[in-house]
Amino acid sequence: MVKLNKQAFEHAKKLVKEHRAVIDDRDAWSEHRPSAKEENRFLEERGLAEYQKWYLGVDDEQDADDKGRYKFPYGDFEKVHRCGILSAESRAGQNKYTDIEFAVAHLHGMLDALA
Repeated sequence: MVKLNKQAFEHAKKLVKEHRAVIDDRDAWSEHRPSAKEENRFLEERGLAEYQKWYLGVDDEQDADDKGRYKFPYGDFEKVHRCGILSAESRAGQNKYTDIEFAVAHLHGMLDALA
């Protein structure tokens, strides 16, 4: 079951409060989302504890050491991206992950306030 990664939610809110965010368009996520190579490099350099902070969902049915356990990326390992938040908001709603949907809507509101 996929549920809200509370640590990632707190991390995202902190980044937005620090203005470490990119206010971009919904369609930009395919370009701004980290590639598998970038994800692997970050994981190698920073470890799983830091990696998981960038994913708003956690699938408790996946192995704890598997990067596939983490769902709903929202940034590029430096900044929150509005396009990532919008993508997560849409996917969470489609899959009825209510806790993630509410968290992402909150982040969306914080980003709109920055703009």
